[in-house]
Amino acid sequence: MSERDVDVIVVGGGIGGLSSALALARSGRRVRVLERAPEFAEVGAGLQIAPNATRILREWGVLDEVIGLGVLPRRLVFRDAVDGRELTHLPLGEEFVARYGGPYVVIHRSDLLGVLQRACDRAGVDLVPNCEVTDVETAQDTAVVRSAAGVQRADVAIGADGLRSRLRARLSDDEPVNSGYVAYRGAFPVEELETEPDERALTDVVAYIGPGCHLVQYSLRGGEMFNTVAVFRSPGFLRGEAEYGGPEELDEVFAGACPQVRHGLRSLWRVRHWKMFDRVPVPNWVDGRMALTGDAAHPMLQYLAQGACQAIEDAHCLAAQAAASSGDWPVALKEYERVRTERTARVQTSARVWGDIWHVDGVARLLRNELFLSREPDDHKHVDWLYGA
Repeated sequence: MSERDVDVIVVGGGIGGLSSALALARSGRRVRVLERAPEFAEVGAGLQIAPNATRILREWGVLDEVIGLGVLPRRLVFRDAVDGRELTHLPLGEEFVARYGGPYVVIHRSDLLGVLQRACDRAGVDLVPNCEVTDVETAQDTAVVRSAAGVQRADVAIGADGLRSRLRARLSDDEPVNSGYVAYRGAFPVEELETEPDERALTDVVAYIGPGCHLVQYSLRGGEMFNTVAVFRSPGFLRGEAEYGGPEELDEVFAGACPQVRHGLRSLWRVRHWKMFDRVPVPNWVDGRMALTGDAAHPMLQYLAQGACQAIEDAHCLAAQAAASSGDWPVALKEYERVRTERTARVQTSARVWGDIWHVDGVARLLRNELFLSREPDDHKHVDWLYGA
């Protein structure tokens, strides 16, 4: 693989990397993906895919498969985590789909990655696992990728190597920002749950928002699996402890939550937790013949459920700019950077603000609840910019 036998090398085989590979392959580029893990796989549980991404998945010809493996929820519901009452909801039915040109889908991360991997196979993408990339160098007309498989060359390299991207260091000396929040996840077959969820729980995406914590639940795989995510601000982190976020903290922070939320904590994997990081937006994603994408470019907190969606948008934009520039990669990459940095910076900063709103306490919580309760379900002004772009 030392010859320049591909046009694009994508570094990283997660959702962002495979989305970029698929989009570029569909536009006629020869693409290779180098993934450091032994196989292409995602760790985690459920994933929310909003219309700004499902429109693109339809264009790529994979939306039907995604829907078949996922669930089309009826509503996005917000409840108070302390008293359990519904604060507001967003209907996700026919009017929503017509407004934004695509549905809202929830799917297991591994299922979405499988869809993208199969689509890449069909498109002729060369998928290479167990191949860690150590560096990328760019010359006037070549990207030189140094990897476990030796030196490889292409017209351009795409860095899709995640939150702790090695390639991002070529462009910025910033580090991931620790939010101090910790996530616990769980995805179990419905028949394995202590109590079968009611019909509303199986058809809605429900977020219980509370002081320093929240819990999100929805069904997966056609309603056969139930997904739960619990997130909280770690007392140990606030005390400056190096090790923090254990199960005892989970129970401590959620002790004042309503019965529905405390019951939901039983549906979590307690042997593992995820510390929540993002990064400050940066304006430069391009270094010669290399560009960043996905979490390598714009890792964000999860409150807008847009991490995967923005990576899919990146891929779509990158392929479009490559086509518009007629293969002039320096032009294509700089235009991709110009278009995408502004958009993703807004999503990153908005996600932080949204997390602050979710987690307020005291008088601020009462005011937030009143604002949510006064909202009409058909009011889309706060999501038009996100889903309609």
